[in-house]
Amino acid sequence: MISRELATRLAPYLSWTPANGDMFFIPRPEIAESVFIVSDMVVELVVAGGESRFHFNGTVEWALDSVESNGVVWLPREDQLRETLGNYFLSPGKAFHTEAEPDAADAYARAALYVLGANDLPPLRSGVDRA
Repeated sequence: MISRELATRLAPYLSWTPANGDMFFIPRPEIAESVFIVSDMVVELVVAGGESRFHFNGTVEWALDSVESNGVVWLPREDQLRETLGNYFLSPGKAFHTEAEPDAADAYARAALYVLGANDLPPLRSGVDRA
């Protein structure tokens, strides 16, 4: 799974239309360690009046009814990051190389940051902010 650090850095460069199976976290200290999965049964995306919110159904252990979708950080999966890179795999124009990442999703995320124009990529801190 992509690290929270890379997901947060990547968020301004990606457009996300939430779908079942997508993962996200809420960057609030009291809940930032939890990962949520969009599902019609538990975390439902509700769009009304031009605003989208995630509604939490059946969460009895803490009081969280809903959160605005722009208040969460998407944790794109490896396949979603590969799709984002799309034609860059075949393009000879913009080569990218980085040190080996401990997770394939992080490697794709760093490549996506590079091709989307975020060239200020400091090294990932080992073992920090892992999702």
